[in-house]
Amino acid sequence: MFITKMSLGRRTFLHGMGATVALPLLEAMVPAFTATAKTAANPQLRFGGVYVPHGVILDQWIPKTVGAGFDFTPILKPLEPFRDSLVVVSNLARGGGNNHAVSCAAWLTGAVAKPTEAEDVRVGTSIDQAVANRIGQDAPFPSLELATEDFTGFVGGCSTGYSCAYMNTISWATPSSPLPMEINPRVVFDRLFGRPGSAAQRRARMAKDKSILDSVTEDVNRLRGWLGSRDRVRLSEYLDNVREIERRIERMEAQHGT
Repeated sequence: MFITKMSLGRRTFLHGMGATVALPLLEAMVPAFTATAKTAANPQLRFGGVYVPHGVILDQWIPKTVGAGFDFTPILKPLEPFRDSLVVVSNLARGGGNNHAVSCAAWLTGAVAKPTEAEDVRVGTSIDQAVANRIGQDAPFPSLELATEDFTGFVGGCSTGYSCAYMNTISWATPSSPLPMEINPRVVFDRLFGRPGSAAQRRARMAKDKSILDSVTEDVNRLRGWLGSRDRVRLSEYLDNVREIERRIERMEAQHGT
């Protein structure tokens, strides 16, 4: 018997013009006769936390009954097919009453923020950082902290008796070390795929080659020659998704002149 199947490294990247594009999980990453779970192609665990700062309609979120057979509320209804993998946790409000700073700080830390308007902030290490320290160390970025609004210009007390640091982020590396949030999608995209620089440098690059994917075309074509038909389809779909993200960012930048 002759086994000709290659094993493509899970950490393989596409390279070109200072850009790096990570690959999705492909069948070619699994050596012949080897279980995926025993290879570097084993799908990686991910954790994501999304904080809604302006409040929600609680009775549309929290089920009226408890236990495994709870009834799904209107907002949770789309998740019903995943009932066996879903846990709804409520009643986690911490002290401080209707205080935005306290709520924001407690979201991923589960701790009560220390009342202070100075720099001696203290709340707790957030769970996203605990997870990143455990399963994120092999990634280029153990964690990403993203936001849609910039509160970093606020200093002093944003809520009565509480430092603005509690509202500027939801991620804490240590009980006294808040992590900054990034609101610019272009900066995030370039951080993930390479080619950092100023806004002027980014505009110059876009005018020249339009897309990060254009700079890795040679690598993509070479890789396709090694892949099976299903992997080629998966690779094309993945790269199409990356390109669509680029297009959306470019449209946003064109609208806002950034």
